[in-house]
Amino acid sequence: MDVIPFRTPGLGDQTYLLTHEGKGVLVDPQRDIDRFLAAAADVELRFVLETHLHNDYVSGAAQAALRTGAELVLPAAAAAAYRHTPAFHLEDIEGGGLTIRPIHTPGHTPEHTSYLVLIDGEPVAVFSGGSLLVASAGRTDLLGPERAPTLARLQHLSLRRLAALPPSVGLYPTHGEGSFCTATGAGRLTSSIGAELTDNPLLAIDDAGEFADRLLADPLPIPAYYRRMGPANTLGGAPMPPVGVPELHAVPAGSHVVDIRPRQVQARGMLPGSLGIELDDDFGAWAGWLLPYEEPITLVAEPGQDVAEAVTQLARIGIDTVQGVVRELGEAATQTYELLELKAFAERLARPGAQLLDVRMPSEWAAARVEGAVERFLPDLFTLGVPAELDPARPVLVACGSGRRSAIAAGHLARLGYRAAALTGAGVPDLAAA
Repeated sequence: MDVIPFRTPGLGDQTYLLTHEGKGVLVDPQRDIDRFLAAAADVELRFVLETHLHNDYVSGAAQAALRTGAELVLPAAAAAAYRHTPAFHLEDIEGGGLTIRPIHTPGHTPEHTSYLVLIDGEPVAVFSGGSLLVASAGRTDLLGPERAPTLARLQHLSLRRLAALPPSVGLYPTHGEGSFCTATGAGRLTSSIGAELTDNPLLAIDDAGEFADRLLADPLPIPAYYRRMGPANTLGGAPMPPVGVPELHAVPAGSHVVDIRPRQVQARGMLPGSLGIELDDDFGAWAGWLLPYEEPITLVAEPGQDVAEAVTQLARIGIDTVQGVVRELGEAATQTYELLELKAFAERLARPGAQLLDVRMPSEWAAARVEGAVERFLPDLFTLGVPAELDPARPVLVACGSGRRSAIAAGHLARLGYRAAALTGAGVPDLAAA
């Protein structure tokens, strides 16, 4: 048996391809399925398994099954609106030397199902989706605060159900480090049941109420686009669109302009009104969080920059509205902000009348603070507006944890008419220490 992981860092997720004696099982594929099918070219893809209706990306499971003829298996309670094999608790699904044993593990979602794989009757691997994670567990508050306590108690039961498997069984969760679907910081990407019995602190909590309190004590923010993913996956999701987009000389009317160039280039000049999100692993997630969903987008990129990667990341979360890319800005790039390294930023902050905006998450504020900072989480800067405490007549110094979010925030402030300077290459903890 071999298990091939496909890591998607920007979403903090993994898809898996299990192969055994020429047969294959694909688990929780994202929408861009070509990378998975290429790896499965030399095996008979027997099953495509979905652990739950995903909240953080558009699934490619239905399309992968259609392309390959594999059997599509979903949790029985998912009630998806397309043809599939429903997975019922402990009702084995046989497949040519492989046995798939569904295990109902509600908590992350009500229908959530893990899949135990048996070879010649021996359990060898469990795909736990958003249930038992490495040193953590899947969040239970993504469907709203009203259902979160009940789902948290169910998650307590589900984790113990999986922990009762043989210690040698490999653990392969979908959600991991960097995912907003994890309740606490997940560590390694894969593990084993035995290792989790020793190392997972949540498995040491015997009382369901205490477990729920722990899980819900410090909830992470929920990305705005998450509410769109469940309904899209219930309907099956559309095929992946082409990633090539037209080269444009001007921005079409009514299009949101997203500048994906490096922040050092953005700071020197962007098109007025544009939003700067430099292309990185999490570009799509931030774009989906900060932009109006399903409205037209025009990208601004450097000559030779990989626009296909940006389009792919957007498509993974169901945004198919990229109209094209502009690469030559000329004299129109008049929207600017400053980038400052730690020493220069600290010196600027020490000047009389300096004002500091901290755009980290609330959980980060609790860990490190700079006295006098105005605090507003980056997405709230877009939905709630600029804090009233900030004087638009004076420059605004912006900091986050590393420089990624502060650059986005500084660009946003610049398009609103503020003079902004972003701390880059360092974060608030470094600033507090300095």
